[in-house]
Amino acid sequence: MRISIRDIQKMQADHEPIVMITAYDATSARLSEAAGVPMLLVGDSLGMVVQGHEYPIQVTLEHILYHAAIVTRVTTKPLIVGDMPFMTYTVSPEQALTNAARLMQESGVGAVKMEGGEHLAPTIQRLVQVGIPVMGHIGLMPQSVYKVGGLRVQGRDLETAQQLIRDAQTLEAAGAFAIVLEAVPAPLAKLITERLHIPTIGIGAGVHCSGQVQVFHDLLGLFGEFTPRHARRYADLGQIVQDAISTYAADVRARRFPDDDHSFAMKDEILAALNINTSPTNDMPLEGNEKHDAGD
Repeated sequence: MRISIRDIQKMQADHEPIVMITAYDATSARLSEAAGVPMLLVGDSLGMVVQGHEYPIQVTLEHILYHAAIVTRVTTKPLIVGDMPFMTYTVSPEQALTNAARLMQESGVGAVKMEGGEHLAPTIQRLVQVGIPVMGHIGLMPQSVYKVGGLRVQGRDLETAQQLIRDAQTLEAAGAFAIVLEAVPAPLAKLITERLHIPTIGIGAGVHCSGQVQVFHDLLGLFGEFTPRHARRYADLGQIVQDAISTYAADVRARRFPDDDHSFAMKDEILAALNINTSPTNDMPLEGNEKHDAGD
């Protein structure tokens, strides 16, 4: 049985830190579930770490639907949260309702996530009214990267800090079951967490949030183009994978792979009937008409 929103909120009430990680495919989802992660985010960060874009703006609803369906298909326990991509929920509450319903029905996620502050409250309220759980997201909002001029920490001055506090309280009042705080100074994230009754999930927001979320590829060292300050590498799998591929390529070129242990044999009588020469050879096979001898 899957972990529910009530389970996540009980973890907060019991002061149990909530672990969340992104997942985009069967491998990342299965490994994260096996590690006991209770909440997986099918994030639009796939635009960078899977699709190769600089920012997540190019991610579409169909992309999220595809990846979220994989993650829900291969897991049984974690709560799966699906990101609502750029411009799929900001035109109107009805547009958001239609697209969020598609995301839940077609992919099987248990909740959706939306970026935005006070202005998004009516949309969140509309979705929650019809039974769609919503996770909010404030602070650095990657879908607004062109507006803010890059991936920048938010809330360092008095005005923006006060606005983030209002944003968080308004989203809670609108019915959000949790809020992601991204790239928010740790003292401000602590204050927001203390003022809310719902969990805060930090990413670059300090240790005092109710939980933490990280990008799968950042955590494992699989994305070498850019490593955010908030991301700790717990392994350097990117280098390990590159070394393994280089060794494989060298073995193929030197004809060390495949060897007998990685090949399939035939019975001697079949080989004889086919007139197959089983003596070892390192000669390259001839191409075209050169492969036929004079007896053909």
